[in-house]
Amino acid sequence: MVPTSRRHNSRGIVAVTGVLLTAALLTSACTKSSGTKNGGSSGAKPTGTGGQQQQATGAGTSGAGCTSAKYGAPKIDLKTAVIGFSQSESTSNPFRDTESKSITAEAKRLGVHLIQRNANGNISQQNTDIENMIAQGAKALIVAPENAGVAPALAQAKSKHIPVLTIDRTVNGSACSDFVGFIGSNFLGQAKIAADDIGKALKGKGSVVVLQGTSGNNVAADRTNGFNQQLKAKYPNIKIVASQTANFDQATGQKVMAQLLQSHPDITGLYAENDTMALGAIQAMRSAGKRPGQDIKIVAIDGTSDAVKDVASGVLYTDIETNPRFGPLAFKTLQQFYTSKGAPTKVIIADHHFTKANAAQALKNGDVY
Repeated sequence: MVPTSRRHNSRGIVAVTGVLLTAALLTSACTKSSGTKNGGSSGAKPTGTGGQQQQATGAGTSGAGCTSAKYGAPKIDLKTAVIGFSQSESTSNPFRDTESKSITAEAKRLGVHLIQRNANGNISQQNTDIENMIAQGAKALIVAPENAGVAPALAQAKSKHIPVLTIDRTVNGSACSDFVGFIGSNFLGQAKIAADDIGKALKGKGSVVVLQGTSGNNVAADRTNGFNQQLKAKYPNIKIVASQTANFDQATGQKVMAQLLQSHPDITGLYAENDTMALGAIQAMRSAGKRPGQDIKIVAIDGTSDAVKDVASGVLYTDIETNPRFGPLAFKTLQQFYTSKGAPTKVIIADHHFTKANAAQALKNGDVY
């Protein structure tokens, strides 16, 4: 995907199936660079917000422990083995940049020999990248999949008994068989929170358009379905008059929004499934003579600094974080995988909910990326 982010959730705390992660799983040293958390927070609630920033999703785990013995993978020492990391998209995207830095920083902290590749949104390239890392001797893989098209490379890893841990997007197959498990956000929950926010912003009545993410991945599907389900269940007087993909991309978001405003000039709300599409839509609104935040209420998902600044200024109504700081959770999960107890097959990372009440403080504290 091009500049984007994606990914989560809400008002209060969204219930997550499973037990709460232990302090050991959630705690890790944190580093900051240029105001971005690069290495550390594994999803625990950021400190220093004075209690004003709400946690959107609680972190949790589910699934029976997946062990290396169950998976059919030989035991390795993470500090001496080569570990591969496959990034799906360009790090010009703030989410991807922070995600990659978090994996890299945690590998460095643990003394892990990490090799990594970036497919820049090309699924064929991602398959090649993973195959190349296997050829270079990677004994375990952390994969941020572009979409389910990464299956050929995962099949090759499975045939060589190399465990694959997926982060931020899911793939087809069975946990603890085709891959170890998944670490990411509660995308359906994020979308339901976004619907509640739109419902509140519009006081239960209005017409909205939806900018959808890239077709063919679970994030966009969940963020669409969760929003639609929640509006239908709770806000019958809010109508979705158009829903169109803008591929999680800012330029496409601007173009699609400009077209939607021509066909639906009287809309009162916008739900963008990631921040970059929202930022593009804001440009289109202004070009059309609309006042974002006044004429049209906007809710988005990601938690990037530019979007949270717009929440603080009132341009966006709310922004739901998709936490990209997977490094500590990913390596902790791999460590657990090689124990007799095993690793959970699903780990939900904690996200936050940025509102007018807490956005400025979150920016001040560096709690955004």
